[in-house]
Amino acid sequence: CILNFSLNKLPYTAVMFFIGTVMGIGAELLDDSEDQLNESIRLWIPIDSEVLLLVFLPGLIFKDSLGQNVHLFQKSIVQLLIFAFPLVLAGTVLTALIAYYIFPYGWSFNLAMTFGSILSATDPVAVAALLEEVGAPPRLKVHIAGESLLNDGAAIVFFSIFVARYLFELGIEGVGEDVDWGRGVAMFCQKAIGGVCIGIFFGLGLLTILFLLKRRFNREENVVEVTATIAIAYIGYYVADAVWATSGVIATVTLGLMIKFLGRAMFNDAKLLEDFWTLVEHLLNTILFTLGGTVWAVIANGGKEKLFTGRDWGYLVLLYIFLTVIRAFLFASVYPLTSRIGLKGSPQETIFSIYGGLRGAVGLALAL
Repeated sequence: CILNFSLNKLPYTAVMFFIGTVMGIGAELLDDSEDQLNESIRLWIPIDSEVLLLVFLPGLIFKDSLGQNVHLFQKSIVQLLIFAFPLVLAGTVLTALIAYYIFPYGWSFNLAMTFGSILSATDPVAVAALLEEVGAPPRLKVHIAGESLLNDGAAIVFFSIFVARYLFELGIEGVGEDVDWGRGVAMFCQKAIGGVCIGIFFGLGLLTILFLLKRRFNREENVVEVTATIAIAYIGYYVADAVWATSGVIATVTLGLMIKFLGRAMFNDAKLLEDFWTLVEHLLNTILFTLGGTVWAVIANGGKEKLFTGRDWGYLVLLYIFLTVIRAFLFASVYPLTSRIGLKGSPQETIFSIYGGLRGAVGLALAL
């Protein structure tokens, strides 16, 4: 926190990633040490991917859903769906082509598509804070936050399809699947539509709980209301993802939007709800970005041969440039349509949205 306040121009998550990097380098340098801190750091590094997604995604996605402006979100839904699904798929493909044909790593096309889907998820946290500071119009805030919320779901659906193809390519039994185009479309529909249905089911359940607790004005019921939101958010994600093989993220987005649209007035203490979920989001981002920095440092500096060289830094800068150019091309290609529907949009707002497509927690969780 002290470092964050000292470097107030940097996003908080960037500071935590830096701290995690220092921890990871320390763990590598003290590899033979039996120090408890070093041992605890190394225990976090091989965290199971399914556990990681289950711990971090429901809380982050549900909090983003609760933060939406109901009226403006409804008016801009067509624009947001265009940003979320067609543009995410196009961005995934274009990023994959860059990774496959330009980068010298010898990746298969399935791995390149997996990489592209990871980089398709955007995070509005740092941008949203800047928009609040400068007093940006509500329309722009909805476009930035709403696009991020919906394209997280789309990116994870595409990720699950292409990572299944890649794992099948590696010959890992029981995990990968030879997904052809027909099966891929079927998987997308199953995960997207199924996720929406499960989200509605759990949303109705949570609304019922809130209705039963309504008008009981004492602290215990208020705490139960807030506790119910986190329990249903995580249970709904788990059931959708692990039990019914649909999209847990889309289910959580649907659940969160239902509560925001229909259940906001049912909370006896809305301030308690907002403060609680703000704390949850802060803690999850803190742990996730610290873990990301730690894992990156260990991978980049592991072993006698450095896995991340000066050449890789150059390709990293090149990748950032390519991602910005791809996003600019995609937004420019749909601007004639999106500037005439929903909340519309100006050229200046479109340019800001292009540069506001930062990658964050969801992409980092998928990469880990």
